[in-house]
Amino acid sequence: MFTGIIETTGIVEKVVVNGTNKTFWIESPISSQLKEDQSLAHNGACLTVEKIETGIHQVTAIKETLKKTNLGNWKEGYLVNLERCLQVNGRIDGHIVQGHVDATAVCTKRKALNGSWEFSFDFPKKFSHLVIEKGSISLNGISLTVFNVKRNSFNVAIIPYTFEHTNISRLNTEDKVNIEFDMIGKYVARLKRYS
Repeated sequence: MFTGIIETTGIVEKVVVNGTNKTFWIESPISSQLKEDQSLAHNGACLTVEKIETGIHQVTAIKETLKKTNLGNWKEGYLVNLERCLQVNGRIDGHIVQGHVDATAVCTKRKALNGSWEFSFDFPKKFSHLVIEKGSISLNGISLTVFNVKRNSFNVAIIPYTFEHTNISRLNTEDKVNIEFDMIGKYVARLKRYS
């Protein structure tokens, strides 16, 4: 369980293909503080830490994860948003994020607004019932509020702190981001559908 408040970023140092899986070695300020078998959100996708060396850790994404996320496009030098799992004794500053990516969204517009930024995204129409005006969403693991919601598009506004401390600053039009819809909204939608 995560909050969508990015703790730090890491750099993909090495990518190894093993059959239908991809193994990533990621260098980050927190890699040496991790432990094997720990859950860690990478661009919002929950992955298990497999190995740790000085300043670097290893994770593997299986075929299902590669299919539903942007991890299949990662190359050496890619900047990754990282968040360690939620500690129950602390505040939840973002919203409840499971680290279970639902799909990818495509950036359709990036606009600088003299101190903040606005991004527009298109996402698969089959998820349109899960996005509401001023609702929470996770993009590459970042907890954000959506606005200007249409059937299969929405906008987010980015404050300077988020722009400087996450990989959203490197996002351009046509880039894909991992998207996780609000967990509470998903449960409400399912209950409504089957009750």
